[in-house]
Amino acid sequence: MRAAGPGAAGPGAAGPGAAGKPQPITRAERLARIARVQDLMQRQGIGALLVESGSSLVYFTGVRWSRSERVTAAVIPARGQAVIVTPFFEAPSVSETLAVPAEIRTWHEDRNPFALIAGAVREAGGQGAIAVEQTTREFIVEGLQREGSFRVVSGAALVDACRRFKSPAELALMQSANDITLAALREVHGAVRAGMTAHDISALMEAATTRAGATSEFAMVLLNEASAYPHGSRTPQAVREGSVILMDCGCTVEDYQSDISRSWVFGEPSVRQRKVWQTVRQGQDLVFAAARPGVPVASLDAAVRAFYEKEGWGPGFALPGLSHRAGHGIGMDGHESPYLVGSDQTPLAPGMCFSNEPGLYIPGAFGIRLEDCWVMTEAGPRPFTPLARSIDDPI
Repeated sequence: MRAAGPGAAGPGAAGPGAAGKPQPITRAERLARIARVQDLMQRQGIGALLVESGSSLVYFTGVRWSRSERVTAAVIPARGQAVIVTPFFEAPSVSETLAVPAEIRTWHEDRNPFALIAGAVREAGGQGAIAVEQTTREFIVEGLQREGSFRVVSGAALVDACRRFKSPAELALMQSANDITLAALREVHGAVRAGMTAHDISALMEAATTRAGATSEFAMVLLNEASAYPHGSRTPQAVREGSVILMDCGCTVEDYQSDISRSWVFGEPSVRQRKVWQTVRQGQDLVFAAARPGVPVASLDAAVRAFYEKEGWGPGFALPGLSHRAGHGIGMDGHESPYLVGSDQTPLAPGMCFSNEPGLYIPGAFGIRLEDCWVMTEAGPRPFTPLARSIDDPI
C-alpha cells in the first residue's frame, strides 16, 4: 500500500458516531454530471441519452423511482434541459426528488408513453444517434423505435465515463457507508452465540446498521459448509464450536453503497482454518500491491490467482480455490464496472472504486472471504476501512 496501507483508515469522512452528517449530492454536482455527459455526446455526434428508472436516473436527475411496466424515463439532450416522461398520476411524486431543471411530460393510462419519449428524442436528437443507458429494458427501446426511425446505440460508455470516477462528495458518502457497515459487523461479532442461525445473525446486522442511520442493503451470513459457496446454501446451519462464520454485508448512505466481508471461527480455529484465512489475507495484499494507475484491472485478479495456484489452489477458477473474480466496481450500485477479472482490460485511474475480495472455497468443508472496498488514487489504492487483522481478531 502507498498513501494508506492495508489496515490503515480510509479517507476519514463522517461515519457512525462521528461529528457531522454526510451531505447528499448537491444540485450543482448533478448539473455538472449532465454537462459532462452532454459534452461527451456533442463530441461523439450523439443527439440524446435515454435513461429509465434506476441508479443512473438518480445519478443525473435525482429522481428515485422503481421500475414497473409503467415507464418513467429521462431524455437528456446533447444540449438543453432534460425531459422526464412519467405517468400523469405519478408526476407529483416523481417531482419530489427531481433535483435538476427538467420538463416533466406525462401520459395517461390509455395513451402511449413511447410517443412522448420519441417526441422528446426528436426535439433533442436532430440527426444524431440516440444512446440508451445499458440497463434500460428492451421493451422501452422497442417502443421508441416503433415511433420512428431512430439510430439507437449503447450508452454504456457515456454513462461509465461519468459514473466510473467518484467525486470527493461521492467518496465521503461511500466512506460513511463503509464505516457504518464495519461498526455494525464489530457489534455483531461480539454478539454471536452457539445455536444461532444465519437468520438470527443477519437480523442482528440489519438492526445494527439501521441504528447507525443507514439502509441495510444485504446482510448475508454463511455458516459452516455453506461458507464454501460464495452466495450460500439453502441447507439450515447453526453456530457450533469450530463453525466458520462468513458475513458479507452492505448498506446505503444517500444512494452510495458499502460491501464488506469478514470470516472467523466460533471457538478455536483449526490449523487448516488458520492457514486458509491467512492465505486469503495475503491475497488481499497482493491485489493492492498490483494496483497502480494505468495497469489493466485484469492484472489485479491475475496477481492473486497466480499466488493461489502456487499455494496449491485452483488452477484458475477451479475448486477448491477462488471461483469468482477478485473484485468489482462499486458506487451507487453494489456491482459496477470495471471488474477485477481477466477479461476486463480497463486501465486503473484515480477516482475508481472497487471491492477487494479474493476468497478461497473448499466444497464440503468451508470457505473464507475477506472483502474491503477501496479507491484508486494517484499515490496508490486507499481502502475505506482497516483490513482484518487475524482470524482471532477479524474486525
